[in-house]
Amino acid sequence: MKLHPFRPRLVDALKGYSKRQFAADLGAGLTVGIVALPLALAFAIASGVKPEQGLFTAIIAGFLISALGGSSVQIGGPAGAFIVIVYGIVERYGLANLLIATSLAGVLLMLMGLLRLGALVRYIPVSIVIGFTNGIAVLIGLSQLKDLLGLRIDKLPADFFTQIGVLAQHLYTFNPWALLMGTACLALVVLWPKSYVMPTAPVTARDKARRLMSHLPGTIVALALATLATALLDLPLETIGSKFGGIPQALPALALPEFSWEGAKHLFIPTLTIALLGAIESLLCARVADNLSPQPRHDPNQELMAQGAANFITPFFGGIPATGTIARTVTNVRAGATSPVAGLVHALTILLVVLVAAPLAEHVPLAALAGILLFVAWNMGEWREFVRLRRFNLPYRTILLGTFFMTVVFDLTVAMEVGLVLACVFFIYRMSSLFSVEAVTVLTAPPGVRVFRLYGTLFFAAVAKIETLAEQLPAEVETVLLDAHLMVSMDSSGLDALEQLHRTLQRRHIRLLICNLNEQPRGLMQRGGFDLHIGPENLPASLEEGLALAGTVKSGLKPD
Repeated sequence: MKLHPFRPRLVDALKGYSKRQFAADLGAGLTVGIVALPLALAFAIASGVKPEQGLFTAIIAGFLISALGGSSVQIGGPAGAFIVIVYGIVERYGLANLLIATSLAGVLLMLMGLLRLGALVRYIPVSIVIGFTNGIAVLIGLSQLKDLLGLRIDKLPADFFTQIGVLAQHLYTFNPWALLMGTACLALVVLWPKSYVMPTAPVTARDKARRLMSHLPGTIVALALATLATALLDLPLETIGSKFGGIPQALPALALPEFSWEGAKHLFIPTLTIALLGAIESLLCARVADNLSPQPRHDPNQELMAQGAANFITPFFGGIPATGTIARTVTNVRAGATSPVAGLVHALTILLVVLVAAPLAEHVPLAALAGILLFVAWNMGEWREFVRLRRFNLPYRTILLGTFFMTVVFDLTVAMEVGLVLACVFFIYRMSSLFSVEAVTVLTAPPGVRVFRLYGTLFFAAVAKIETLAEQLPAEVETVLLDAHLMVSMDSSGLDALEQLHRTLQRRHIRLLICNLNEQPRGLMQRGGFDLHIGPENLPASLEEGLALAGTVKSGLKPD
């Protein structure tokens, strides 16, 4: 297999790069950097790690994904979809093993890109994607109830039902100030104008005012006001400073996690989960960006290699898994980004804020971050799909709901496995129902000749329709003629079923003719030796030739 060449989109974008493009990318990068800042903090805390780990991920992974990726406008960094996954891995395996699993997932992603597997991710049914996305959104929302209600819980368990039980047990520690702060921030973020839903050509003064306000993200406004209120009014709220001791005002230090092959063997499932989710999220995000941006379409394999490099390197600086992020990417496009330079500026913007203003994060209330994450979770889910389920068929509903409940009750890996198995089972059933064997009345057929027409693909799930054919024949039949003109393909199980039919008919002294074979079934018969077994003369080229052949001999005899 030919490997995919490593050629980042940035290389092509910088050819003929102009000052006008840089000005546009600079503005877009600054905007997205401001949007990404509170999200990086919130995603890290919700994932069960320190807030600076989210910031370092946004800086390092965001820079690498833009510098090495295959999209002109995609923004990478910590993502809401990873919250539940990362939290579960930290809870079960510990932080050190999370970093190892993330680096190993980076290797897998790089190999997927090199081996040109980027297109395969698109074959995952949309019902599975919607199911696990909605499931993750529910889990994110549930995980934020602790901080939203101000409950005094040291650490929430990762299991869904256990979480509900622990939350119920600690309701007596409810803090009304936390609920007030969280709901106020949630309301502000919901009502604040957003750049990615603004009209592209505002025509009224109100449109222009809303567009001007949308340049300052609602998340930043909510976070700033919440931090200011907490510090000035000395509100009884848990903050980043009280829980984590603040954020270091320095660059992340290189620290290699302790690695052993023995330990890595137990991280196979977490590694596969991170890699698979990262690939799906990044390529879905890139496709959304393609539909919104006039820039060239993304290269999925190059994008996977960039995601792999980012996830391999970031854990060495304490970072968590990263992928393409839809909200930040859409904001980047709407802000006028023209190249990956905007993504580089976004990462450098976050770095500058960390170096200059990290001490201010000490007073950020966790309830405010919970309100922001509830908005993220709501936006992540495609809740209309539940209402529209009645319009779709049973397989679609079963796959979507099955994946959703498996994600909520168990985890994403189990949900993906069950979803894919269900999708395969329903697909096989559907394909088997498309194959049929139909008795055809041909007026010119000689006495004792029965004609059947084959439709569709003869594969392992449809062979029963061939195996029962001999049982349907009356005693006077001497020749069975199968017209295979509409049989487009066949697998080895289908070939075996024809061989079994031939042997059964031979024992009853009934001749089998197969006419009008298409290229693929004929080639398979030749490779399997069936053409020699049945006899080339019993594979006529047309129905007319087959009928003429059936009329020249008696059953079981070959023509001269």
